[in-house]
Amino acid sequence: MSSPRSPLRVRWLGRVSYDDAHALQKALFQHHDNYLLLLEHPHVFTLGVRADQSNILVDPHEVGADVVHADRGGDVTYHGPGQLVGYPILNVAGKRGGGMADTVAYVHSVEQLLIDVLRDLGLDGSSHVRCGRLGDYPGVWVDPEGDNPRKIAAVGVKLARTRSMHGFALNVDCDLQWFERIVPCGISDKAVTSLAAEGVKVAMSEVVDAIVARSAERWGSLAVDRAEVVAQRVAHTPVSISLSDRKPEWMRVGLHTGPDFRRVRSLLRKKELMTVCEEAGCPNIYECWNEGTATFMINGTRCTRACAFCQVDTRRPLPVDDQEPERLADAVQAMGLEHVVITAVARDDLPDGGAAGFAAAIAALRNRQAIPQDNLRIEVLIPDCKGDPEALATIFAARPDVLNHNLETVARLQRTVRPSASYARSLAVLARAKASGLITKSSIIVGMGESDEEVVQAMADLAAVGTDIVTLGQYLRPSAQHLPVARWVLPNTFARFRHEGRLLGIAHVEASPLTRSSHHAQQAYAGVLAEVISA
Repeated sequence: MSSPRSPLRVRWLGRVSYDDAHALQKALFQHHDNYLLLLEHPHVFTLGVRADQSNILVDPHEVGADVVHADRGGDVTYHGPGQLVGYPILNVAGKRGGGMADTVAYVHSVEQLLIDVLRDLGLDGSSHVRCGRLGDYPGVWVDPEGDNPRKIAAVGVKLARTRSMHGFALNVDCDLQWFERIVPCGISDKAVTSLAAEGVKVAMSEVVDAIVARSAERWGSLAVDRAEVVAQRVAHTPVSISLSDRKPEWMRVGLHTGPDFRRVRSLLRKKELMTVCEEAGCPNIYECWNEGTATFMINGTRCTRACAFCQVDTRRPLPVDDQEPERLADAVQAMGLEHVVITAVARDDLPDGGAAGFAAAIAALRNRQAIPQDNLRIEVLIPDCKGDPEALATIFAARPDVLNHNLETVARLQRTVRPSASYARSLAVLARAKASGLITKSSIIVGMGESDEEVVQAMADLAAVGTDIVTLGQYLRPSAQHLPVARWVLPNTFARFRHEGRLLGIAHVEASPLTRSSHHAQQAYAGVLAEVISA
């Protein structure tokens, strides 16, 4: 059904909130690549466009579940741990451009994939009843022709303009009591089951492997690009570079504390402002400060997360300083900056994750009459705000010129490099920002144990959610307590990353050993504007 020229990009994402997965789906739906997202959701009841809400039989808050209105067909269903959810976002061939006949054919193809997988896993063996379809009921059933048909997989899709969204939910080893709290799919007289309840004991990873194999056969023309967020933290690579090892020539930065550097440092001290340049030990601090530029850090200097690559202070955060936005505007005015970069530590202790601080800083700059607004460009580098749509919307509504949120590393290393974050959530943040009409940007740090191919996979995912600017730079170990450097990435490899990023459709790729997220930010923005104008 999919184009044989396009690989099927399979992403096993682990536990992902329904809202984050939906934002990611919508972004991928607008792209052209074929994706299969595999994941588990926290407890959630989802309602299709024609669902009867009375089919939820309990107070969701009392049982610890969210309720989401989904833009798919069908009635109410449940998603939760132990259930494998699959979202194929595909170019679906058809005769009617996504009409009802095409939708029915596509639903049948999803059902058949699941039937084949269940047979592969042994459910339809000689010692088990068979699985298949049940009349006009969607989904996959166990013993569909017997006296007690039981639903083992739900299917609910959306098909428009020959692109698909939503997909299936296969019960592997979930708590079936949750289905007693709803009328599943609006069907009151049929039971629900799982692989475990049917006596098939398989690990989730085995089910994922079976799904991928059958999906490659059915949708990927055997061309599969697979990446996954591993469930456990990855052990440090046995081959790593010691802090005492000499850096290669291309990683050495001279100490150049000229008059402009000293002026910037003095002004920042006077205004009691902090920069990520200092807090994160950026190797480009001399270049940037001598050019009169700096990346301001708001919401304090103490982070509520402890990422394995970052040296920012992780002690208990102090209260937010309400006067900070005005002092920031003072500094920008005094420095005569035209491109301002504002970042922040993660503030999971705040209800909005620090979103109000970004909005206040942007407002202070926009409202300062002494700053020429025609030439002012504001870039923000934000944390994920725990994925809260309202918090993120607060920042988006302030209309920064560039919205930056860093992916940091490849899917496999997420739990090791930034255990409190999420690969899917970061992509969802960028997807939401792009949907809000903002120029988006992200960064990947290399040299922490990833392969070159994994870096290209991550860039493909960033391109697929519409990211306009991507930066890539070499990891430098801040201390012996941090993740070791696994390798020094060669300059010609960074050149390859630039080339691959452009082939993927990313408008501007900044990649070099010393590149950091805000390095050459003004030039990157200008490059994207030129790309937009020429298009």
